[in-house]
Amino acid sequence: MKHEQEVIQAVKEFAYSVNSGSKVIADMSTLIKATSRLPLTNLDVWERLIRWEFQKELSNSTPARWKIWKQPTPFLTWIDLCSGDGYKREKTIRTLSGGAPNSFFFALAVRRLNDWVPQVREAAREKLLLIAKETDPEKVAEALCITFPHWNSWGRMEDSDKQILLKIASLENIANSIKFRILTATAGPMTSIFSQIGRVEVVDQFLEEISTRAIQPSVRAKAYRSLLEGKMVWFEGRKWEWTDIQYCQGRLKPIISERPLSIESPFLDTLKRAAMDSSPIVRRVAGELLIRKLDIVGTEAELLAKKLASDLSPSVSERGKFVLKKLGIK
Repeated sequence: MKHEQEVIQAVKEFAYSVNSGSKVIADMSTLIKATSRLPLTNLDVWERLIRWEFQKELSNSTPARWKIWKQPTPFLTWIDLCSGDGYKREKTIRTLSGGAPNSFFFALAVRRLNDWVPQVREAAREKLLLIAKETDPEKVAEALCITFPHWNSWGRMEDSDKQILLKIASLENIANSIKFRILTATAGPMTSIFSQIGRVEVVDQFLEEISTRAIQPSVRAKAYRSLLEGKMVWFEGRKWEWTDIQYCQGRLKPIISERPLSIESPFLDTLKRAAMDSSPIVRRVAGELLIRKLDIVGTEAELLAKKLASDLSPSVSERGKFVLKKLGIK
């Protein structure tokens, strides 16, 4: 695994400094440098690795093994968020001051919202917003962008926990950092991230810019659809639905939520821009909304329909042809 040896060596050095007998808080600079290079996509793997190596090195670097129990570490640091001891994780969350040293450790703090110990989750709810305000907005945005696509799979996470993260995402400097990522990312689940942060009104002010400037066509399509429909829609999760109780048959039904936008966008102008987009994914949205809102488009409908009908993309042209047929134009 890439970076594994670097992380292990950094953990060893930190464990040695913890057991050096110094009254000063141990130097985490090497560990922070090593974890700053880690991808945030495998946090559970890295968390287990750090937990195991840290405990092993604390034991190995203590002259008398019983001393680690008799004289526990006198201070808590960010690495204790990985501790196997729930009491220590809770105390760490409650006592750490200042911002997270990098996005990795802030992401570990966010993961405590899904901790298996209720008291740890409660501590995370109370402290995360304060920690986020003291942390570099870029580091917070990076951690949140990793969390949003997957938080519906966090079985212990409650709606109140999601509200904490959404409140953090709504902070102006952090919202701007997330917006920049949505605009500039060339790959990754940015549409899902955009959809989830769309739960809060802070994203409404960015919709026009995202619809025209986002690199990923699916993101632009989502922004145009939201502007044209006047609402944000997101995936909430899944719930079990019985289709035949007698034979114990059923399926997981997706739960979709929505909210109205806090802004208004001129429908016809927005529709024209969508129809002119370079991606057929976006132009297809324009064709769909033209069909659905044909009664309010007025005299411009024929011109838009002819443009879409001549599109090189079959999925776009068929929508234009459908509108022309509906208007009685051959």
